[in-house]
Amino acid sequence: QVTLVESGGGLAQAGGSLKLACAASGYLFSSYGKGWFRQAPGKKREFVASITWNADKTYYADAVKSRFTISNDDAENTLYLEMNSLKPEDTAVYYCAAGIVDGVGLMDVDYWGQGTRVAVSS
Repeated sequence: QVTLVESGGGLAQAGGSLKLACAASGYLFSSYGKGWFRQAPGKKREFVASITWNADKTYYADAVKSRFTISNDDAENTLYLEMNSLKPEDTAVYYCAAGIVDGVGLMDVDYWGQGTRVAVSS
């Protein structure tokens, strides 16, 4: 069983930055692929970024490529999402996830966090 707790959300201005963290507890978190998803009001949850279990590959949605960076610290059991050049359309609840990341970055999610809200003002 893996428990994921996100933090770092909040209000930012367009062009600003936020860094989300996802603290994990449980068995062998380092052996899981990990990712971030988001859900904007009235929309379906969508993929943002993923990282393979050994951190050798990262994948990004086109909407965030070159602006967001996913990383993880296995020693601290923490997953990060650094978000730069934020846009109002990045406003959403952001969820971290653990599961299997395939060869093209898609995730089969076993565990979800509870989400953290990000609001970007114009």
